[in-house]
Amino acid sequence: MKKIVLFFLLSITFLAYASAVKLNSSTVANGKSFYVEIKGEKGKKYTNIEFLNKNYPIYKHPVKKDLFYAVVPVSYYAKAKKNKVFINYVKNSKQKQSQVSLLVKNGDYKKEKLKVQSSQITLSKKNKLRTAKEYKEAMKIYNTCEKQSYISSNFIFPLESKITSEFGKARIFNDKLKSYHGGTDYRAKVGTPIKASNDGVVVLAKNRFYAGGSIIINHGHGIYTCYYHMSKFKVKQGQKVKKGQIIGLSGVSGRVTGPHLHFGIRFAGVQVDPLQFIALMNKYILKGIR
Repeated sequence: MKKIVLFFLLSITFLAYASAVKLNSSTVANGKSFYVEIKGEKGKKYTNIEFLNKNYPIYKHPVKKDLFYAVVPVSYYAKAKKNKVFINYVKNSKQKQSQVSLLVKNGDYKKEKLKVQSSQITLSKKNKLRTAKEYKEAMKIYNTCEKQSYISSNFIFPLESKITSEFGKARIFNDKLKSYHGGTDYRAKVGTPIKASNDGVVVLAKNRFYAGGSIIINHGHGIYTCYYHMSKFKVKQGQKVKKGQIIGLSGVSGRVTGPHLHFGIRFAGVQVDPLQFIALMNKYILKGIR
């Protein structure tokens, strides 16, 4: 009888907690992101989400006033297994923690063979120093998380065109596996106008070795959109931009096999599938904002 009562009480506790914390899905593929929704409770102050030994902020939901939320990126290199998502909060001046389970699955990304100039594979000493400097500069940007958000409505895509290469494909350059594709490529002839995906501030506008003509926009809360291989800039570093504003023209600069736009998103320093991230943001957070 005692065992039955104990099981009943534990079941009630689990159901109450399950209704307080919800994930958009019980599984997520590597390279994707997931959404955590938390119902506010009196006396609780939510601080952050902990996942795979990294912390992510919890924010008040912009539309549903009694809810809090977090978006959590999953690294492309995350192993396929069941993990714990920890919700940290303060209650009665004491730090406490709850948890839910999430299964990370393999994204089963395809492979893609590309032919480029040998000088873009075997780098000279000068180019090694250049690419290392550019990487360090970019990661300093991506690992900066502003408390302020510049976003006031849903995300849009930088152009309407055929997708020629999806996120996550293993990149085999000149028959050697070198990397994976960290964004989405759109077909775009040289000179095609490119739009800002949302409101933000331009934090980088320069030519780089691999990415060519590059623009990075900071949207706040650790969200950055990236636009690569451009031929011309219509904005400059430090400039505020609005969603849909033309920020430049597509091109064929950097390590490319032809003209196109590479569109990427970095969130909390992690490179994620930009199309899935936008779908997640628009559906669960930005829906209903005018």
